[in-house]
Amino acid sequence: MNFLKNILLAVLLVAAVSCSDFLDKEPDDQLTLEMVFNDKVRTEDWLAGIYSSIPDPYWGFTRHIGYDPLSDDLNPSYRWAQFGWWVVDRQQGNWTPGNTEPNYWDVLPKRIRSAYIFLDNVKPNDAQKVTQEEVDLMKYEARFLIAYYYWLMTEMYGVIPFNTGLTETDAPPEELFLGQTPFDDVISWIDAELLDLSTKLPAAYTNNSKFGRATSIMCLAVRARMLLFAASPLVNGNPDYADFINDKGVALYNSSYDAGKWTRATDACRLLIEKAHDAGHKLYYEYNDDASIDPFLSYQNMMFKKSIDGNKEILFARPDVNSSEYDKHAQPRGTGGNGGLGVTQSLVDAFYMKNGLPITDPASGYVENGFSAADEVRNTKWDEVNGVGKVTLAGTYNMYCNREPRFYISVMFNEEWHRRENRKTNFFLDQPDGGPTWDAPQNGYLVRKKVHPDYDPRNGTNPYRPGILYRLGEAYLNYAEALNETDPGHPDVLTYLNLVRERAGVPALAADPGQAAMREVIRRERRVELNCEGIRYSDIRRWKIGEEVLAGDFTGMNFFGKEKSDDPNNANAFYKRTVYQKRVFTKKNYWFPVPQSEIDKNPNLVQNPYW
Repeated sequence: MNFLKNILLAVLLVAAVSCSDFLDKEPDDQLTLEMVFNDKVRTEDWLAGIYSSIPDPYWGFTRHIGYDPLSDDLNPSYRWAQFGWWVVDRQQGNWTPGNTEPNYWDVLPKRIRSAYIFLDNVKPNDAQKVTQEEVDLMKYEARFLIAYYYWLMTEMYGVIPFNTGLTETDAPPEELFLGQTPFDDVISWIDAELLDLSTKLPAAYTNNSKFGRATSIMCLAVRARMLLFAASPLVNGNPDYADFINDKGVALYNSSYDAGKWTRATDACRLLIEKAHDAGHKLYYEYNDDASIDPFLSYQNMMFKKSIDGNKEILFARPDVNSSEYDKHAQPRGTGGNGGLGVTQSLVDAFYMKNGLPITDPASGYVENGFSAADEVRNTKWDEVNGVGKVTLAGTYNMYCNREPRFYISVMFNEEWHRRENRKTNFFLDQPDGGPTWDAPQNGYLVRKKVHPDYDPRNGTNPYRPGILYRLGEAYLNYAEALNETDPGHPDVLTYLNLVRERAGVPALAADPGQAAMREVIRRERRVELNCEGIRYSDIRRWKIGEEVLAGDFTGMNFFGKEKSDDPNNANAFYKRTVYQKRVFTKKNYWFPVPQSEIDKNPNLVQNPYW
């Protein structure tokens, strides 16, 4: 049986389990549970249903791309708000506890409860050749999903009601209506659970149909990212929540700084890398004819190649994703796409120049104004720009010239070559790919990261790609960050940072600049390497820099520009920095609000700080 083809049936089963009638203690309902777990296919379908809420890294929380637009990475057309794109309202501060999207609180507790029911009822079935060994493995998978879903809720809301077993529907109110558990207590439980499961689950499966099933490496990857978050300024020595208590008067956050949290994160990141290497994981590379690394194809295809095709960088992926909607919204309107899913100017500015220096460094060679006089050619087999090796064409705005390879894989800019259409993109006003429609880049850019170059909305061509949630490149950067906090100057900091830079075609850093400077280098590297992978928003929050980077005017190119000009005094000039949106981020936005509907049902819940 193909595990993931049974998702729909499984979801229906899980929905049935979630309703009170099914959980009643009447004999007929107990017989129904027994019927499910006496049947191999239904049992596997039930487990598939628990898996079904693993986030889709392309389409996010049911739709609308997930965390990326809440950060300063993705920029969907702000006029899509009229079509139900709630994330645009959130960007602009239109957010209350009464808003229901996104709402992990509604979905994930149901999956957690279903997992506990699974643990209580799954059993060997000699008649259908379900062995005790298979049952044990499925139980480990269910336990992983419980721990993972509790982490997803904690990452979103901070503190949550927490229970390590089933609560009967006829239990007394004090058991049914739980208040929130202190943050550190939940983290400690998840940490211990994932570490234990990493000794029980296999590192990989020989059966390719089990791609996406829980592994020991997935346990360690989730654990490492979680402990990095738990060591960071938002929840490690943050005085803002000193007086935040639950219904029992217990402090929900420890506001005292604990250096040991960084040590625990460092050890977790190191263990993940060691075990991942032992299991054969490595960075994904493609090579030029001269045996040099091709950074363009390596970085592009790292997001597209499957494990069985040699992509050993994947640590945790969702096998089925809604990549077609993502790709369609990122394709220019004149090519058959919806043409409004862009990236921010701040992301454009974050990429290095090809010499590895940031654009703010006088030695970088960055030039913002004017247009290039000739095509730029590099040593690569990448063939997206009207010929193998071309990176930009003559006449390209200088802002986009001589940038590092990851820039060109991540950003689509005006007058860039579009291979499938055999022409340049045209984002000028009243032109094929431009405004005034909402299906046009509102700030002059579309996202290219994760958009398959062979996707064709006109002909329905949608190449498969895995939905990567964790990969080894992130693990290297996690380790470098944690180690810089616990042992600044340790040679591993540079080693792992430079492995990422080398694959990206960026010159290595020759020396450690000191802890504070290295902290900023690592943060910039994360911004660039992991852009549009659902990580940046959590980084902004855990570093506690939201008010700095997510509040105020957001700029881009001139949406109403008709002319190929960068004259700041020309109202029709396209190539000039122009404010297109004002975003709002305040203290309350570090955590999502507890949905008001949940507080109405459970009097023991307390609303998150500042909401």
